[in-house]
Amino acid sequence: MTVKVRIPTPLRKLTNDQELVEVAIGTVGSAIGELQHRFPGIRERLVDEAGNVRRFVNVYVNEEDIRFLQNSDTPLKAGDEVSIIPAIAGG
Repeated sequence: MTVKVRIPTPLRKLTNDQELVEVAIGTVGSAIGELQHRFPGIRERLVDEAGNVRRFVNVYVNEEDIRFLQNSDTPLKAGDEVSIIPAIAGG
């Protein structure tokens, strides 16, 4: 069983221009690990050295921010959709 991960445009060059990538059910952290295994270099864009999601990256599971759930330990189930959204700054 899998869940879908929505890849933002700036990271699609790492996923061969794929907008949606299916990964095995587990946690948000394991999903990021699977993405790294399949698309080397993506993990460092998403998490810091301690394994925490970078502050300028927002990750949602079914439109809920993982920071208000269990962060990287947020469990995933069949049919979930994970969205990775880089923060946008302007001025």
